[in-house]
Amino acid sequence: MKKILIPVTNHATLGTTDQANGTYSPELTHALHVFLEAGIEYEIASIKGGKAPMYGTDIEGDTVNDEILNNEEFQNRINNTIPVSQVNVGDYDAIYYPGGFGLLSDLATNKDFATLAAKHYEDGGIISAVCHGPGALLPIMLSNGEALLANKSVTGFTREEEIDFGTINDIPFLLEESLTRKAARFSKVQPWGVFVIEDDRVITGQNPTSAKAVAEAIVKQLAAK
Repeated sequence: MKKILIPVTNHATLGTTDQANGTYSPELTHALHVFLEAGIEYEIASIKGGKAPMYGTDIEGDTVNDEILNNEEFQNRINNTIPVSQVNVGDYDAIYYPGGFGLLSDLATNKDFATLAAKHYEDGGIISAVCHGPGALLPIMLSNGEALLANKSVTGFTREEEIDFGTINDIPFLLEESLTRKAARFSKVQPWGVFVIEDDRVITGQNPTSAKAVAEAIVKQLAAK
């Protein structure tokens, strides 16, 4: 049975503000819904382990979000995430980074997860992320000394979407700019449109709306393995 590692942030606020944050729930729940429907197992990890902060858990009318959030197994895993020090990356077929602003304050610079992700990729695994999740791909360096993104086309949350969301002045850094500087190419569509880029085994999605499509792309690649 295929298994996916989902690293999530331990950072509970938007940057240095006191605004509650963490992982944006729909980017986790909508992807998980796709994985579970495909019979794929998952585990959730974080840098420190333990309970992971989330926001977007109270969105009205999002039945998929509600269904996963009310799942006892999911609650057990999000409240008891595996610390990075205990992760055996060889156990997984793919890594999926859901977004949320919290990630910009820890996973975007964390060398422990970056090292595991580099090994995973070089061993033939899939690296995927959505929205701010691609921020976690920035520190991944391959054994040849090149950045994972050096020859990859990617997408992620855009400057326009930060402005629309009202977060442009509070984020630790602008993800679009960082990805543009690090990756071979950054592409985007109009704000809030579904957009996914598959560049070999690196799969990225632009925004929360793209989470389901990223998960479907992962499932498709895993089925072809």
